[in-house]
Amino acid sequence: MHYDTALRGYTGKRLEEIERADILVGIPSFNNEKTIAHVIQMVSHGLNRHFKDRRGVILVADGGSTDDTREVAKEFQIKPWQEKIVSIYRGPGGKGTALRSVFEAASRLHVKGCAVVDSDLRSITPDWVKYLIDPVMEGGYDFVAPVYVRHKYDGTITNNIVYNLTRALYGKRIRQPIGGDFALSRNVAKFYADQDVWETDVARYGIDIWMTTNAITQGFRICQSNLGVKIHDAKDPGQHLGPMFRQVVWTIFSLMEDYEEYWKHIRGSEPVETFGFENHAEPEPVAVDLDALVDHFKVGFQQFSSLWKDLFCPECFEAIQEASTLDPQVFRLPTRTWIQTLYDLAATFHSWKVNRYRLIDLVTPLYYARVASFVRQSLEMTSEEAENLVEEQAVLFEEQKDYLVHVWEEKTASRE
Repeated sequence: MHYDTALRGYTGKRLEEIERADILVGIPSFNNEKTIAHVIQMVSHGLNRHFKDRRGVILVADGGSTDDTREVAKEFQIKPWQEKIVSIYRGPGGKGTALRSVFEAASRLHVKGCAVVDSDLRSITPDWVKYLIDPVMEGGYDFVAPVYVRHKYDGTITNNIVYNLTRALYGKRIRQPIGGDFALSRNVAKFYADQDVWETDVARYGIDIWMTTNAITQGFRICQSNLGVKIHDAKDPGQHLGPMFRQVVWTIFSLMEDYEEYWKHIRGSEPVETFGFENHAEPEPVAVDLDALVDHFKVGFQQFSSLWKDLFCPECFEAIQEASTLDPQVFRLPTRTWIQTLYDLAATFHSWKVNRYRLIDLVTPLYYARVASFVRQSLEMTSEEAENLVEEQAVLFEEQKDYLVHVWEEKTASRE
């Protein structure tokens, strides 16, 4: 079935009644009954404290929760001069459709600024609303990405893949390209809503990186805002992140094909303006099972090493083979090897037209190896010190970009 809008009839009618607003805050939700009231409360306080003279609307875009998320959201009392809509979106399940409904609502209400915050946040404060919306309302920015103070082992996909690739490919140092909390202007909301992406796998699995990549490649004015500590339902990389790795990497590689002409010529990167929270705070620790990570990798090596040998450059494979002999206490996979394997993988993905998910499945154990290596390297470090490691790694990604372009073109030629 084709969905030409993510808004149900009753949601459309509510928007018609409200007619216009200055600010819309969207909260995508699915089975978040324990946290949704807190998030709505903080958003309501934030709008009241920082934007009292502006008309604010809170839209809970729910994915058909089977718990009491919607009931809790409906019953929660906001300030009488604020509006709240609790709605089940229309279309394929997932965060992409929830965001589509928010962007459509922002466009219909002619808002000046639109923010989106996750529904499982425990660390959101009223100031988050200001930090996200201010750059749009006061600074004329079109897209505001978040910066969080996170524990060194929270966000391993961002730290080892997404930040580095986005920076090396598109030349902008956006620290959290897949952060769930962001803000945008009405122009960008309308641009996103109008794109023919909403019924694709990209919208289902990788909407965050799609938004950031489009904000850069379409020339919108981008900044980031520091929100302080992010405390949410963090995941142990060894337990939960395999599926996320596959989805995010698949999306980044698909976008690389769409924007090949844009990224191929970029070398180096530039910082983007950063606003918001200025003090340092210590995040909650995130437990990581190092032995399990190394074990996942070694099992993968036994299963897939003959395929890896064909996929990756000889030096890379040699380093991978050596890593497979190491115990967790001394484990390492060199950063340069990790970068080249990711670049080889991107080029192979581009040259394969079938079984692409399978291809990424095959290399998921290498992601576990990379995380294990990062954990080993940063064991004695504070989260701040580990941040320097991430930065050093990002620079190496940029320095290896010629290698990416070379293997990309080589594999493209061999396909033709």
